[in-house]
Amino acid sequence: MADPKREELQVKAKRAILVSVISPSSHINKEQALDELKGLVETAGVKVVGTLVQSRENPHPATCLGKGKLAELKSMVKPVDAELIIFDNNLSPSQGRNIEEETGTIIVDRSELILDIFATHAKTYEAKLQVELAQLLYFRPRLKRLWTHLERIEGGVGAGRGPGEKQLETDRRLLDKRVAELKRKLSEVEKRRERTVSNRFQQLTVSLVGYTNAGKSTLMNALTGADVYIADQLFATLDTRTRRWELPHWGEILLSDTVGFVRNLPHHLVASFKSTLEEARQADLLLHVVDSSNPEVEHHIKTVNEVLEEIGIDYSNALLVFNKSDKVEDRSKLDVLRLKYENAITVSAVSGEGLDRLSQAVIDRLASGYVIVEIETPVGNGKLLSQLEEHSLILSREYSSDDTRVTYRARIARRFLPVLKSSEDTEIRIHDDGDQGSPNQLQHEESIHEV
Repeated sequence: MADPKREELQVKAKRAILVSVISPSSHINKEQALDELKGLVETAGVKVVGTLVQSRENPHPATCLGKGKLAELKSMVKPVDAELIIFDNNLSPSQGRNIEEETGTIIVDRSELILDIFATHAKTYEAKLQVELAQLLYFRPRLKRLWTHLERIEGGVGAGRGPGEKQLETDRRLLDKRVAELKRKLSEVEKRRERTVSNRFQQLTVSLVGYTNAGKSTLMNALTGADVYIADQLFATLDTRTRRWELPHWGEILLSDTVGFVRNLPHHLVASFKSTLEEARQADLLLHVVDSSNPEVEHHIKTVNEVLEEIGIDYSNALLVFNKSDKVEDRSKLDVLRLKYENAITVSAVSGEGLDRLSQAVIDRLASGYVIVEIETPVGNGKLLSQLEEHSLILSREYSSDDTRVTYRARIARRFLPVLKSSEDTEIRIHDDGDQGSPNQLQHEESIHEV
């Protein structure tokens, strides 16, 4: 049967000791080493009854902590009646098993804690599939630690029956079967999402990305008037939400809010949530929202960029937004950030400060990537019309007096201009889309050429 300790494990409302092993060469100091972990356990509903930090170049291969610190940790458990020991590090299966045997207390590492939080916050069908898949992939190499009934199950027939199958092998086989089923279901969901997102080509999309608890959902509510759930806790939003955002002098675009990131996000979780982040991958512009009041702001920027790169999203197409400016006590820190990140926009989603500047910056960025084209071609050029319908927004069409030719006026991303392949007897006139970014405004005509 399953280990009763772990079978009954619910992180919520447990008493825990927090532990972190940090490298002396890292940017994290001992005083701040457990700050983020405390935020995570607070979100999970854990009561912190003790902390332990060790600075060493590399975690011990067998126990993560050195011998002396491990003995100190063991001595801390009983006086505070700790039910869990939560590590800010990702532990190997053997490390977790060795520490658990040494301390006699259930060990939870950073990945398992984050997975527990995600499981609690998952509400939609897709999110639940993603979290379950990540949990199974995480626990597969740790099954030996979860089970005590490793006796052989009888197998074969007659007198020559073999030793049978270990319970561990049975568990792995069942787990692998469930993993395959979840991957199949997620693949179907991902295909539907890709179709949904790709069908939005004619509407510009902007996606919010950033470190968890940077205020993305609050900013979305402020910009769109939506009623997206917000909470002052990590990973309050797991599912992508899309709302309409009316930009002045431009028109309506779609704004999407995505799951937040943290450092050392479990690899299996990143892989599972790739379909959720499809909105960000297909967006015309990313708004990288940062909590400017957080002392780790620059490290958060770096972490988000690394996660975006890992899931194949070009983070160079991002506008940096320093949020929560109302919480920054020393305004000189904002000045330093603005000097270092020249094109960043400073806002407060709560007070509304800077939201007009953000709207204009988004308009400018969107406009710089689009042009208005006028294309005159024979009416029977169905191939060109198909390309225009797929890669542009057709604003108007006018037919010649004898109905043999048609002139399309369309807005298209510059990156898709090469898609308009050569076609006999076709003229394309390209216009800039105006300083104000209005899709209906033409500032000057670049050239008239035959394609």
